[in-house]
Amino acid sequence: MIYGYARVSTANQRLDRQVRSIEQWAGERRIEKIYREKYTGTTIDRPQFSRLLSIIKSGDTIVFDSVSRMSRTAMEGFELYMALLNKGVDLVFCKEMHINTEYYKKMQAKQLEIVKTGNASADDLINSVLAALTKFQNEQLQEQILIAFQQAEKEVTDLHKRISEGIATTKQNNAALPLEQQKRIGRRTGEKIETKRAKDMKEKMRRHLKYYDGSMMDKEFMEAYRLSRKTFYKYKKQLREEDKNGMSYFYNIK
Repeated sequence: MIYGYARVSTANQRLDRQVRSIEQWAGERRIEKIYREKYTGTTIDRPQFSRLLSIIKSGDTIVFDSVSRMSRTAMEGFELYMALLNKGVDLVFCKEMHINTEYYKKMQAKQLEIVKTGNASADDLINSVLAALTKFQNEQLQEQILIAFQQAEKEVTDLHKRISEGIATTKQNNAALPLEQQKRIGRRTGEKIETKRAKDMKEKMRRHLKYYDGSMMDKEFMEAYRLSRKTFYKYKKQLREEDKNGMSYFYNIK
């Protein structure tokens, strides 16, 4: 069976791109299930991944968008890779196809055959060299896998470092500026993020609904813009709150 696994580290990130990548790899092959994990970077437990590992068996395949989705650290990822490989589970990494277990197995299958020339001393010497070369080849393959996990870990670490440095620089620059010229860092306490789609839709509601002197009834608007009843009335409630707080005048100011 083929399974997929997608993971994001924060609530604001989306799984769509990873899922699409897994589905594109699968093509016409049937994916039994794509396990989806949304959790914060401070959370160690991955319940969805644990469920997947509990049912996986020899001959099954797990597809990841990237090696970085498999583990939090390079060594953890490498050890898990080797454990699953030895169990007979195939691993696919859409962005790092060169370390898929299929490639690893193909390289292992190319191990040099034992030589028999009839001369025992010569055979021992040649086969000792071939055994050493085979061992070296396997170690190189394993090193490539470990390097891939190390690179993925480094990219995540570097990203966190750049974000921290950016925040520190902004704070330093803000200290020398008047309050109105300072750049905001993060989100204000209690502030909600509003998507562009929500803003655009509420702007259309102001223009077209009869409630705002437009021509469309609520039901007509929902059908025309394919809005669910729940979403429509959520937006309508937000608009009324904005009107109540005197925000409508500023609504279209970017």
